[in-house]
Amino acid sequence: MSDSLPFVDLKSQYAALKSRIDARIQQVLDHGQYIMGPEVAELEASLAGYVGARHCITVASGTEALLISLMAIGLQPGDEVITTPFTFAATAEMIVLLGGRPVFVDIEADTCNIDATQIEAAITARTRAIMPVSLYGQCADMDTINAVGKRHGLAVIEDAAQSFGATYRGRRSCHLSTFGCTSFFPSKPLGCYGDGGALFTDDDRLAQACREIRVHGQSGRYLHTRVGVGGRMDTLQCAVVLAKLERFEWELEQRRLRADRYLDLLRRRPGIGLLRPRAEGKSAWAQFTIEVDARAAIQAALQARGIPTAVHYPRPIHHQPAYQHLAPRDGCPNSAAAAARVLSLPMSADLSEAQQDRVVDAVCAAASAHA
Repeated sequence: MSDSLPFVDLKSQYAALKSRIDARIQQVLDHGQYIMGPEVAELEASLAGYVGARHCITVASGTEALLISLMAIGLQPGDEVITTPFTFAATAEMIVLLGGRPVFVDIEADTCNIDATQIEAAITARTRAIMPVSLYGQCADMDTINAVGKRHGLAVIEDAAQSFGATYRGRRSCHLSTFGCTSFFPSKPLGCYGDGGALFTDDDRLAQACREIRVHGQSGRYLHTRVGVGGRMDTLQCAVVLAKLERFEWELEQRRLRADRYLDLLRRRPGIGLLRPRAEGKSAWAQFTIEVDARAAIQAALQARGIPTAVHYPRPIHHQPAYQHLAPRDGCPNSAAAAARVLSLPMSADLSEAQQDRVVDAVCAAASAHA
């Protein structure tokens, strides 16, 4: 087997940022405030300024961000939240954990984002919120979604776990709706070295609710004014993100350059389908995802040549055993079709042109062989 490529090159990223990351971590070790240390407030201020939001609340993970946002709007058992089935399970999982019901709306075939034109028809008297997912780093049609939410008095919660740094009509992901929820999982364009996340809002009341919920519902020490969770992002992880934030714009630009090159090299190649980048925004390119037939055979061929791939995601949520009882009547055919064909290729800011050529040559040869 050839030398294997990294799917996400975190080692090269760390080598470039080693002195900054090490210094930030050492500061935390020196002051010893591992929970809610000064880096937490510093990061929140920096991230809020970056996206343009009034409030940023760091939390333990992107999943926790979704949970806390739903708790903050007061989701009750039996309430419905409209979302997409073509996403990671956490999107629906948090709704179900609170006793709510995810109502699945199909995706656009050419972007894999939720089809905003289908949302209004799914609203009922029990609908409380809309939760679009900015999949693969690209925002959904947020203006249309927000307009539907405004007409019906619904909160809109952007699941931006993959899209921090993306833009939509000149505005940043996480500052497009009632709430923006993101993740700093290590493989994200802006990632920490463990779990971490954040949520963003302009609403003072909701922000205060989120701050209390993340510390077990406390408005003061041992004064529990609401039901909460242990949802804090620890100081060491905040320190890592602060160090990485210094070169984040460079990181995004490099990802966009590599995505553009992938698109140029793969356009009109037999057996390879490309998703459509939205003209009204810029993706963070958390993944570079294509569509192919005979996916398992193509993955095996690439693996034999030392090229890792991933599938985001092989089953839509309503096909998962834990959620299949929630399957919509129409079956969300675009979601099912995408789940059978999507394939994510190596993507990171440090991917070289030679490595990229190697990936493209291998995937084109494999696609042609299995056409």
